[in-house]
Amino acid sequence: MFDEILVNVLLVLLCYVYIVIVIFVSGKLDQLLHISRKASRKFLHAMIGNLPFVIPFFTSNIYPVLVAAPFIVVTFLASPYTPFRSVSKMVKGLSEISEEGHPLGLVFYATSYTVLALFFASKPYVVAAGILPMAYGDSAASLVGERFGRRRYKVVAVKSLEGSAAMFLASFSSFTLSLFFFFTLYPFSIFGKILPALAACVVGTLVEGLSPMGFDNLTVPAFSVLTFLLFGGGF
Repeated sequence: MFDEILVNVLLVLLCYVYIVIVIFVSGKLDQLLHISRKASRKFLHAMIGNLPFVIPFFTSNIYPVLVAAPFIVVTFLASPYTPFRSVSKMVKGLSEISEEGHPLGLVFYATSYTVLALFFASKPYVVAAGILPMAYGDSAASLVGERFGRRRYKVVAVKSLEGSAAMFLASFSSFTLSLFFFFTLYPFSIFGKILPALAACVVGTLVEGLSPMGFDNLTVPAFSVLTFLLFGGGF
């Protein structure tokens, strides 16, 4: 029993270390590689999206929640809305990244991951259905849309068809590849998940196109997972 708890705690700590390293690297990328702060932020966005791949190795569902939940508080304290400016200075790199995008974008990200881990940690591929479109799909949409977006449209926020196409392709490819990983650990048919995955990524793309900046970190995971489940992906 003690050994099992120890292994889970070590995994949680490794996840914390991974997150801290990603935050640190993201804060330095603009200096090291001379890329935009937006690209640095999207690197952070994508790399944090890899955390669902660790979930199968926990032996209790509470531990994946403990990985994400503290970062709701941390990201809020790093945001412009923090009541403690001294804390914001302590996490300067994260604070600067937060201020470049939607002020609460990272808070929404951590909230989405926490809620999905709370309800679906026993089926990490369901968590991935929400997190990977948000992590890789939204990042691709933002970067491609900014660089190559020519066909603009606006429902709530200004988006581009090129960005939406990148959103779908990155979402579907990353999530489909993840299913091959989860297939080695869980008893399901890859072919049985393709249609739910396709539907989830189509809906996630549409929702991203309709969502205000920053709020897609809530809407994309929620609607992608709901669609994945409605099409039978949770079985």
